[in-house]
Amino acid sequence: MNSELRTGDLIVLLVYMAGVFGLGCWFSRKSSNTKEFMAAGRSLPGWAVGLSIFGTYVSSIGILGNTGKAFGSNWNSWVFGLSLPIAALVAVRYFIPLYRSTDAVSAYSHLETRFGPWARTYALVCYLLTQLARVGTILYLVALALAPLTGWDVRTIILVTGLLVTVYTLLGGIEAVIWTDVAQSIVLVGGTFLCAAVLLWEMPEGPGQLFAVAAAGDKFSLGSFGPSLTESTFWVVLIYGIFINLQNFGIDQGFVQRYITAKTDRDAKFSVWMGAILFPIISILFFFIGSGLFSLYHTTPDLLNDVRLQVAETRLAADNITTTESAIAAKAATLTDADIGDRVLPHFIVHKLPTGLAGLMIAAIFAAAMSSMDTSLNSAATLIFCDIYQRYWRPNVGERESMTVLYVSTLVFGVAGTVAALAMIRVRSALDAWWNLQGIFTGGMLGLFLLGLISRRARNPQAIVAVVVGILLILWLSLSVMSYWPAALSGWKNPLHQNLTIVIGTSSIVLLGVLAGTFARSEA
Repeated sequence: MNSELRTGDLIVLLVYMAGVFGLGCWFSRKSSNTKEFMAAGRSLPGWAVGLSIFGTYVSSIGILGNTGKAFGSNWNSWVFGLSLPIAALVAVRYFIPLYRSTDAVSAYSHLETRFGPWARTYALVCYLLTQLARVGTILYLVALALAPLTGWDVRTIILVTGLLVTVYTLLGGIEAVIWTDVAQSIVLVGGTFLCAAVLLWEMPEGPGQLFAVAAAGDKFSLGSFGPSLTESTFWVVLIYGIFINLQNFGIDQGFVQRYITAKTDRDAKFSVWMGAILFPIISILFFFIGSGLFSLYHTTPDLLNDVRLQVAETRLAADNITTTESAIAAKAATLTDADIGDRVLPHFIVHKLPTGLAGLMIAAIFAAAMSSMDTSLNSAATLIFCDIYQRYWRPNVGERESMTVLYVSTLVFGVAGTVAALAMIRVRSALDAWWNLQGIFTGGMLGLFLLGLISRRARNPQAIVAVVVGILLILWLSLSVMSYWPAALSGWKNPLHQNLTIVIGTSSIVLLGVLAGTFARSEA
């Protein structure tokens, strides 16, 4: 495969990757003990932790996916970002004081105190499985998107990115994660602003045409404000976002570890507010670029047709259909804006951005991927050490042995995530299935966590019953809408929009646990 990028762009990209790798490795001198590796000595400023939280929210798939959604539909998905300040309010009031009040680094140690060892182990297993899927998915999808731009094979991109992130995370610990996130967030924001500016001036009739064409295509809409629960309305996305972000701020080890790295409680709270406010503001740029690309490509038919032909050729090749010119043209004619949305931004980067800026935008996409992956690796290693090795095998483990476990865990998890990404090349259908199934785990975790906070009467037996019932409900909500659901049970399909699965599942666990706890107390 030949590279579509110019030499100058490739140089920018390679220099950026080398710089991030070097920055991450530089922190190896400061992460030689467990307190530094897992918590950075609780010494980091709030603004740096906040930028790291922001960087974790913006994965490379978020950049490509959000621009693609705006191109093919509207701004409905942006409503997700509006839920962050609501979830942040809860996090600042309850979550940060909870996690910073103890010396524990694990997000799940308090679950053992509240409900017993099973709760801690359950949350740990769910989190590790989810993060393994997350690392594999991010690596696979970013490689899939960037292979046509760089000219590198998908496997090469997966292996190189996986190796770079694993090594600097292993050497530098959580402080390397946070400071590289800071650098990557700056590159991401700068590249996105410049891309939006170029897009405005690429319009044939000037910037005003961008707004006129996009508005006529309803590309700035936030979706329906109606009461329907079967479609992605404004309210469905908002409530979905609140629950997802309560999950992120409340039980995600990557976020909890960041709270602990901050110098003071005030710094930790500032970091949450910074990430929660910065993300919806910057994500406006992603959606604006998507709407602007709709305007540019629909007023420049040659560009639009070129993307359609590229996507058509890719899909025919994936289906093992001969890619003749007539077959490609016929397939291209059937493609909608939603079908090609994810491919428009990469096409624009290569064909419209000036030399250097194109390389910077590709670096920004890499930055978002690396920022998400390093978080998963460090948090997974921390949990393996705290919740498995130290909890069950060696409670009084020495410092040297502890660091060995952390290093090995980071390496093993990085390799496992890279292997998962490589496996997805052959089993692409597993991707959607897994992301549906991981909602089962995370929904149960959030319900259990909130039950522990809300109800003092719910004890171990009530929590177990509530979680089992909640998971069964989430299983039905998730699986009944899939293609392999038996036709004989078609009348028992989930009638609600899929975004409501985590809402209903989490709420059911909390409500059932509270009721069971109240009933048990009255019986006693």
